[in-house]
Amino acid sequence: MIRVLTATLIGLGMLGAPLSSAGEEGVLAPGATVEQAADGFEFTEGPTCDAEGNLFFTDQPNDRILKWSAEGELTTFLQPAGRSNGMYFAADGRLIACADEKNELWAIAPDGKTTVLWKENDGRALNGPNDVWVDPDGGMYFTDPFYKRPWWQHEAMPQDGQHVYYLAPGAEALVRVTEDLTQPNGIIGTADGKTLYVADIGAKKTWQYTIQPDGGLAAKTLFCEHGSDGMTLDDEGHVYLTGDGVRVFDRTGKQVEHIEVDAPWTANVSFCGKDRQTLFITASKGLYSVRTRTKAGTPSK
Repeated sequence: MIRVLTATLIGLGMLGAPLSSAGEEGVLAPGATVEQAADGFEFTEGPTCDAEGNLFFTDQPNDRILKWSAEGELTTFLQPAGRSNGMYFAADGRLIACADEKNELWAIAPDGKTTVLWKENDGRALNGPNDVWVDPDGGMYFTDPFYKRPWWQHEAMPQDGQHVYYLAPGAEALVRVTEDLTQPNGIIGTADGKTLYVADIGAKKTWQYTIQPDGGLAAKTLFCEHGSDGMTLDDEGHVYLTGDGVRVFDRTGKQVEHIEVDAPWTANVSFCGKDRQTLFITASKGLYSVRTRTKAGTPSK
C-alpha cells in the first residue's frame, strides 16, 4: 500500500532524518531536514523532472512509472512500463527510459505512448540499460551494466563487457564511448554539454570526461574515490552521489556534505519542484525530499 505523508507532518520535520555536513558550506537550505514524501513501494529509482516541475520516478519491481506533481499529488503515469529503471526528460518533452525488461532504451510521449529507440549493439542484445542522460542537442548517453533480473530468461551477459554508449540525434548506429570500466551505473552531464560524469559502481570510483564534438569522450580523469547508483548536479557544479545517503562533492572532487537518509539504500537523485530547489531521493521503498539552497544544474534533472 502506497502511503503519502501529510504536509503537516512534513512541515514540522517530524519525519526528518539527521543531516551531517563535511564541508564549510553545505548545499542544504537553512534548517532543512530530509522528509519522506511517500512510501509503500517495492524499490524506487529513476527520478527526473519535467518542464512544469513534476517528478517522475519508477517502482521497477512493480513495473510502473509514478508522477509526483509539483503540488504534491501522487499518481501512476504508466503501468506496465517495461521494467523502467533510470530515466531523463529530453527537451522535446519525451521521457527517455532505460527499460530493462527486454534491455531496451525507450522514448515515452506525454500521453504514455512508447517507442523503442535502441535494443542491441553489434547484433547482440544490450546488457540492461540502467541510467541515461540527454545532452543539450538531444544525444543520449546511457550506462549498460549487467545485473541479472528475475524477469530475464538468459543468465549470461550478452555484451563483451559493461560499457557506456552514445546515441546521436537521428543516428543509425550506437557508439560505445567507454571500454575500460568495471560496472558503470550512474551518469550525468553538465548543462553546457561539455562534461560527463560516470560512476563506476563496480570499481568504487567516479570519472569525469570531456565530451567531444562528435559525442565521443576524452580526458578521462578520476573525480572521486566513490561509486554511485544514480547521480545529479546542481547550479554550483556540485555532484551528488548515492548509495549510503547522498554524498555531495564540489567541482574538485572534495566531499562537502553527507545527507543521511533513513533507508537501506539510496538509488538516485534529482532536483525538481517548480523552482528546481528541492532534491528528491529515491531510496529503497520510499520517496524522500529535502530543500536546498542550490538549484538544478542540468536542463531537466
